[in-house]
Amino acid sequence: MRGLAKTSREPGAMELVDVETPEPASDEVLIEIDYAGLCGSDAGIYKFKSAFERMTMPTIIGHEYTGRVVERGDDATRFSVGERVVERPIRGCGECFQCQIGEESICQDAELTGIDHDGAYAEYIAVPESALQSVPSNVDPKHAALVEPTAICTRAVLRNSRVEAGDRVLVAGPGPIGLLCAQVAASQGAEVVVAGVGRDTNYRLPLAEELGYPAVNIEKDDLTATQRDLTGGVGFDVVFDTTGHPSGLPMAVEQVRKGGQIVLVGQTGETTMEFTPLVRAEVDLQCTYGATYEDFERAFRLIGSGDVDHATFLDDRFRLTESEDAFEAFLAGETCKPVFDVSVLRD
Repeated sequence: MRGLAKTSREPGAMELVDVETPEPASDEVLIEIDYAGLCGSDAGIYKFKSAFERMTMPTIIGHEYTGRVVERGDDATRFSVGERVVERPIRGCGECFQCQIGEESICQDAELTGIDHDGAYAEYIAVPESALQSVPSNVDPKHAALVEPTAICTRAVLRNSRVEAGDRVLVAGPGPIGLLCAQVAASQGAEVVVAGVGRDTNYRLPLAEELGYPAVNIEKDDLTATQRDLTGGVGFDVVFDTTGHPSGLPMAVEQVRKGGQIVLVGQTGETTMEFTPLVRAEVDLQCTYGATYEDFERAFRLIGSGDVDHATFLDDRFRLTESEDAFEAFLAGETCKPVFDVSVLRD
């Protein structure tokens, strides 16, 4: 079979490779992949940031996907051949304390699909059935490929934030996670504003407005003036920092109200700031990373109900066989959530 693999430890270096079609182990199923999304971590692998040094080369990347079961191992009985499924790509060890209490998404010894083993930018993938969930019939297959990032945002908003109806919410960063968090927060009755920077003005901030949210370019517009107009100078009840940039958290501190909450969803890296204002204002600082079975189920419901609009959100202009265009456009902010039709690899 063919797959798109990271082949060396340098920027770019993504190649279509021929590998053996995997054979499912006794507890696994073989999935024929139909659609797969491009995640910020995939772009990080493309650039080859230091976080991915542990990868072996070549590794087929990709972890946001949907497909159909085509073969089952001898002990795999939960899913039928032909059934559409998605994977929870943070595979817990099943033995550590976090796994035992149902927090496998922060397992002490987790393996990540598309990083620690071959991923979804391929014709087929073999997956333990314990890592899979069935796709409801009212969810479009192309939209199901995006349930994993939607589940992360479902967790961020519905489980880890204090967002309630009537709250004023700022989402910093109009990337995939930011715009999904905005949609989930709005589904709870929050009033949402999305902030970005200059490079976001061509595609991502207009997309935020198309989805129904006021958009602010902080390099041109006065975000504090927007906050003042919306909240009377009180500050936002909840700020989601999805920027993945060191400047995101300090900006969130400036915009959140006293007694409010900041939820870090993007991986900021190293940042320097004064924490005393957070303590004196009793600001709640919360982090979100992965997602569990329950978060995926809630995400499916939000997609199925239309509260999360994937039809407007996703971008299917790009071909997996010409993937460099998608990666470069993503890194330049000229797209938000590319979705690949993986079936082209079987043509």
